[in-house]
Formats: sequence, structure tokens, C-alpha cells
Amino acid sequence: MADTVLVTGGADSVGRVMAEAFAARGDHVHICDVRPDAVAATLAANPGMRGTVADVGDPAAMARVVADATGWFGDVSVLVNNVGIGGPRAGIEDIELHEWDRTLAVNVTAMFCAMKLIVPGMKRRGGGAIVNFSTGSTRTRLPGRTAYVVSKFGVEGLTLNAARELGPHGIRVNAILPGMIDNARMQGIIAAKSRETGRTEQSIESDYLRFISLRAKTQPADLAAMVLFLASEAGRLITGELIAVSGNLEWED
Repeated sequence: MADTVLVTGGADSVGRVMAEAFAARGDHVHICDVRPDAVAATLAANPGMRGTVADVGDPAAMARVVADATGWFGDVSVLVNNVGIGGPRAGIEDIELHEWDRTLAVNVTAMFCAMKLIVPGMKRRGGGAIVNFSTGSTRTRLPGRTAYVVSKFGVEGLTLNAARELGPHGIRVNAILPGMIDNARMQGIIAAKSRETGRTEQSIESDYLRFISLRAKTQPADLAAMVLFLASEAGRLITGELIAVSGNLEWED
């Protein structure tokens, strides 16, 4: 039986790879993303997939996403809370309150809103799978990125408590902790650091890789494979877990 899958941030990078992987296995997939052009391109490339343009940091927009998804395909059985923003890069004393609030709204509150709206349908179905995206930075810590790291600790707390609460209803809740993802965002971080320091991008990337035990970047397909596993019958007994897919991120600067 095909799942009904909702992937937030599903029009680019890891989100799109995950959405397309679910579609390839025959599931009904609905995506949302804040960028209309990215949503249009993804839907054009994947006939049968549906999508909504929305800023998930707005609870009303998140409600519209869920209404669209259930309107097309029925109750959601797999929720992938993928959307996240980096938040301000500043010392604690220099973080603006509106930046702090925005980071928590997108990275934590949006996930909670999606779960709040989708859980009743999962209970009606007799179960489901929720996968939330955290970060390896909750293990390494990251000075200058307090809002981001705190928001992701919130994701992990939400995940662990929801797993206990929802387990008796057959709903599994896990979180993924990526490390150095080989995508445009990471390439942009490296390029910016190169401009700031005058060092080559290759040397900066080598520094990052020195603190990953497997000396490898995480590919979007690696993350998609783990999410599909957690949402499959093979992952039926896995819940309440914080799973790093990072090659063992030891430290970061």
C-alpha cells in the first residue's frame, strides 16, 4: 500500500532527493517550499507529485500545506520535517530578538505545527512515521550559531518526547543529524569562508574533512536512504532515536 508522504522543503537539495525517492517507490508525495520557481520545477520533473508554496514559519501557511496534502491524497502516513534555516551568525550579545524568534519559528515551531496537524490522521490510520531533521552541531556545539543550535536541540526534545507519547498509537518519531552535506548551501559556506580568509576553497574543505572520521561529505542520497529506511517496514521498531548520518562529525569551527 502506498504511503502519503509530506516533505517540507521538498523542492531543492536533500528535500527534493527525498521526495523523489519516495515517489520512485510508488508513494503519493506532497512537497512544500518557500520558493515558487523551485516548487514549479520539481513538480514539472515529477508528474503526480503535488506541492504548495508556503513559508512554514507561518502557522497558517503550515496549516494550508497540510490541508492541501490531505486534500489530494488523504491522511499523511509519513511526515518528513526537513525545513531549517541557519539563523544569525553572531555572538550571544549581538543576536537580535527578531532573528532568534524567526530561527525558532522555522526550525522548531513549524515542525510542531506539522505534527500537531498530522498526528490525528496517523492515529486514525493506526500508525505512521515522522522524521525530523536536526544537526550534528548539537553534538559538536558551534560558537556564533547559538540560535541555530538551540533550535535544533528543540527539534531533538520534540522528537524524543513525541516518540514516547505517540508510540502506543503506532507512530514512530526519529531525528536525523546530518553533518557536512555536499550541497549548494555547504558550498556557499566554504566560498564565504574563502573570501573572508583568503584561503582556497579546497584547503577549507580539507580542514572540515579532517574532523569527520570517515573523511567524507554526506550526500543528499545518503540522507534520503536513511529516511526511507525509517519510514519502511524494516524500520518498524525504530523510534525515539537521534541518528547521525555524518561520517562521525567530531568537531567543527
